Amino acid sequence: MGLIMWLFVGGVIGWLASLIMQTDGSQGIVANILVGIVGAFIGGMILSRGDINNAPLTVTTFLVSLAGAVLLLAVVFSAALFVGAKGSGHRARHRTP
Repeated sequence: MGLIMWLFVGGVIGWLASLIMQTDGSQGIVANILVGIVGAFIGGMILSRGDINNAPLTVTTFLVSLAGAVLLLAVVFSAALFVGAKGSGHRARHRTP
């Protein structure tokens, strides 16, 4: 039962984080679940000194998990934009017919 609850809550948290970060269109359900679970771990490590991962589901733990998921998405998409901008260069690539 615990694993099913992790997957369900992780999916909800990941989905809400993707709505907040406006990345919902580029993510599927598996990505939402992963973002929610990893975000809960990150939020627990940063905001609750590691205590949240052993705590029951409350409003506080839910919000901390959501904050961690939003932070995770912000870092991932900022890194993707940085790498994309750095890799594109200033020269336009044109095909010759």
